[in-house]
Amino acid sequence: MSENDNQIKKYRRIITGLLVIIAVLIVLLIVQSNRVSTIYVQKAEGLAKNSELQRELDSLLNEHKHIKMEYGSLSDKLSQKDSVILANASEIQKLIGMQADYGRTKRKLELLRNIAKEYVTRLDSLYTVNRLLTNENIKIKKDIRNEKEISSSLAKDKDVLAEKVNLASQLKAYNIKAGTAKLRSGGKKEVETDKAKKVERVNICFTLSENKIAGAGAKTIYIRIARPDNVIVCEGKDDKYSFDYQGQRIQFSMKKEIEYSNKAQDICLSWNKKDDKSPAMVGKYNVSLFVDGYEIGQTQFELK
Repeated sequence: MSENDNQIKKYRRIITGLLVIIAVLIVLLIVQSNRVSTIYVQKAEGLAKNSELQRELDSLLNEHKHIKMEYGSLSDKLSQKDSVILANASEIQKLIGMQADYGRTKRKLELLRNIAKEYVTRLDSLYTVNRLLTNENIKIKKDIRNEKEISSSLAKDKDVLAEKVNLASQLKAYNIKAGTAKLRSGGKKEVETDKAKKVERVNICFTLSENKIAGAGAKTIYIRIARPDNVIVCEGKDDKYSFDYQGQRIQFSMKKEIEYSNKAQDICLSWNKKDDKSPAMVGKYNVSLFVDGYEIGQTQFELK
C-alpha cells in the first residue's frame, strides 16, 4: 500500500505540473491573441488613415491641376511656386507609401494645402492686375482713337471723312483689256487677230486708279502672262526677270516704271512674240497685274 500511495502521489504531482503548464500556455495564447488582434486593428487603422491621406493628396493635386488649366499662360509666371508644390506632394507620396507616422504626414499635407492656397491667391492677384492693365490699355487705345476721330472731324466735314475712311490704301487697276494682234509694215501696223498661229503681239491696257491715301512717286508695274499650261511668258529665268511678291521671287512678262501722283492714269504695255517659227499655244491666257508688292487686277484672253 505504501508503494501505491507513493505512485499515486507521483502521478498527482505530474498531472498538477501539466495542468500548470497548460494554464500558462492558455494565458500566453490569450495574451498573444490579444496582441495579434491589437496589431491587426492598428494595421487596419493605419491603412484607413493612409487611404484618407492619399485621397486628400489626390484631391489637392487635381484641384491644383484644374487651377493651372483655368488660368492658362498666367500660371507660367508662378512656375517656381508650382515646382515647390509638386516637390512637397512627391515627398508626401513617399511618406504615405512607407506608412510613416500619421501625424507627421498629416502636418506635411496641411503645409502643402497652405502653399496651394497661397499659390491661388497670387494667381488671383496676377489675374486682377492683368485685367486692370488690359482694361486700361483698351481705354487708352479707345481714347487715342476718339482723339483721332475728333481731330479729323474738325479738319473735314462728315462727307469728306466718310470718303477718306472708305478709300483703300492699295491701288487698283480698272478697265483692263488684253488684245492680240499680227504685225505688218515692219511692226508699225497692227491687225487684230485671235488666231494662235498669227499672233505676234499682246497689248495690255488699263487704268490705274486714283488714290489719295497711297504714297505718290516712282512705282514699277509688273505684268505676268500665264499660258494655258500655266507657264509664265517671260524673257528669262534669272532674278533680272523676277520681283518680290509675298516673300517670294516670281517671274514677270513685262514691267513699266511710272511716276504716280495719286491721280488716275491710263497705261499700256506690249509683249512681242520672240519666236517667229513656233506658233503661240491655243487656249486661255491669264493676265495678272502687280504694283507695290500686291496684285491690282486680272484679265484673260483666248487664242484659237
